[in-house]
Amino acid sequence: MAAKKILIIDDDRLIRWSLRQKLGEWTHEVIEAESGAGGLRLAAEEAPDLVLLDMKLPDGLGTDYLDEIRRSSSDAPVIMITAFGVIEDVVTAMRRGAYDFVTKPFDDPKLQATIQRALEAAALKKKLSTYREIELKKFAPGSFIASTPAMIKLLEMARRIAESETVIILLQGESGTGKDLLAQSIHAWSRRQEAPFLAINCSAIPETLLESELFGYEKGAFTDAKSRKHGLIELADEGTLFLDEIDSLGPALQAKLLRFLETRTFKRVGGLKDVEVDIRVIAATNHDVERMVQEEKFRKDLFYRLNVCPLSLPPLAARKEDILPLVWHFIEIYNRKFNKAIRGLSAEAERIFLDYGWPGNVRELRNAVERAMIFEDGALITDEHLPFGQAATAKAGKGDASGALPSEENLSLAESERRLIARALEVAGGNVSQAAKLLGIGRDSLRYKLRKTDAIDNGPES
Repeated sequence: MAAKKILIIDDDRLIRWSLRQKLGEWTHEVIEAESGAGGLRLAAEEAPDLVLLDMKLPDGLGTDYLDEIRRSSSDAPVIMITAFGVIEDVVTAMRRGAYDFVTKPFDDPKLQATIQRALEAAALKKKLSTYREIELKKFAPGSFIASTPAMIKLLEMARRIAESETVIILLQGESGTGKDLLAQSIHAWSRRQEAPFLAINCSAIPETLLESELFGYEKGAFTDAKSRKHGLIELADEGTLFLDEIDSLGPALQAKLLRFLETRTFKRVGGLKDVEVDIRVIAATNHDVERMVQEEKFRKDLFYRLNVCPLSLPPLAARKEDILPLVWHFIEIYNRKFNKAIRGLSAEAERIFLDYGWPGNVRELRNAVERAMIFEDGALITDEHLPFGQAATAKAGKGDASGALPSEENLSLAESERRLIARALEVAGGNVSQAAKLLGIGRDSLRYKLRKTDAIDNGPES
């Protein structure tokens, strides 16, 4: 580890000299104070990486200065220096936030190891804090590209809901509109932001496994249950659970989820005891759940329970003003990722981006920008590297062999989806992974959709 700045606060000149010699041998920079007041001043001015604080000082107890030192140097761990056997003072200091303690006379190897552990812990804490700040910035309101009044209003509503105590939220919108991003943002804007955010795609896991993934199981609940497993609901305690494609749940799981939402308690598979948790549940769907209720494919009581605070994300085709800002946003991201310096779009590429129907919404747009930037060598993205460029008509509903997917009008949702999947498989030459990418969904989600219809043959996978 690189040399660190260490503050010694001790009124014993011999102790300070001894520590200065040792810390110098261990390549650290040393600053000293012989009183609590002097230590406070240096802590504020010098921002040390670690503080060695004597328990008894001429102007007070070390514990009296501990809180103020930690406030002025919040990232610096404090190690207390104490006489051998003074346990009560050590316990008090540890409870008030001291990292550890060392006793006089010093055991050099133990002292060095304690300092090393404290510095490593502080470095890890700082790194985690930095990552946390990056993540929170990623989900800040300004991170959404929103120029249309409908989208701005949606984000304002989402922020107010996030800051409320509402524990059930339903997100609706076509695939690729950003429901997962909005769910993470709601979590980041809420008081639960320090607790877990756990997500699961309900359509990607077989129903027989989904119950144990959500609710966990007890040892011996079934043949392979060698020990107790905590489910996602339990692991997300005090945080947020995101249930994507909630409409794919079968009747039995719908009933069990409804009971949990009503009582905030559940039983693990094979368990007899109720487990109580405090979580926010955000459910998402890209289907018309009200129609599914009318067709008796989704429980009415569960829908009404989920529909307390619904948020509907508009398709990209309904927010044309956001298309070019989104393109520039993704160009900036992929310039950093691919170490490129692309400045924007050619006039033809810009026209295509604006005219195209974007059936895969923001996810499809992001994929298009990423693909174009992989192959583009110039300063601008041109239509040459767009999957729907050149000979494409660039109009929604007019697919061709270049990879554009058709947009369906005046069709039922199920039929529109079936045709889109069929077209994607045709364009991808039967490759399920490539078709899923064209549709802007995961391969597991596409497999599930393929199993739901007999009208489409499942092609070879990769």
